[in-house]
Amino acid sequence: MSEFSVLEMEQGNSGHGKIEIAPEVIEVIAGIATSEVEGIASMRGNFATGVVERLGKKNHGKGVKVELTESGIKVDVYCLMKFGVSIPTVAGKVQDNIRQALLNMTALDAEEVNIHVVGIQFETQKNEPEIDSEM
Repeated sequence: MSEFSVLEMEQGNSGHGKIEIAPEVIEVIAGIATSEVEGIASMRGNFATGVVERLGKKNHGKGVKVELTESGIKVDVYCLMKFGVSIPTVAGKVQDNIRQALLNMTALDAEEVNIHVVGIQFETQKNEPEIDSEM
């Protein structure tokens, strides 16, 4: 099973040339599609992506691994869900949303969309700081 670095799309004999889609593009599409689903708290990343996000750059491909094989596209999503949601229901919605986004944006159908729930995020109450105004 060989891994490809770029996915080439066939457009027939139109003579316009070829279209190549990098795996990073599929990662970004899958990451955004995942974050759109209600019940997803965040995506799992590593220390470097956490530091980069704190500096202001959003990594939409964080927590997504794409494998391009001869048999098709395999997408693995690593996410944290909000406490109290139905994990199977939210995971199914994520799978559907990723498949639909890939089909709409790239005309590609993923062979597998695997959801890995790596944690649960509890609601944290943010206490707004009280402002003492002296007049």
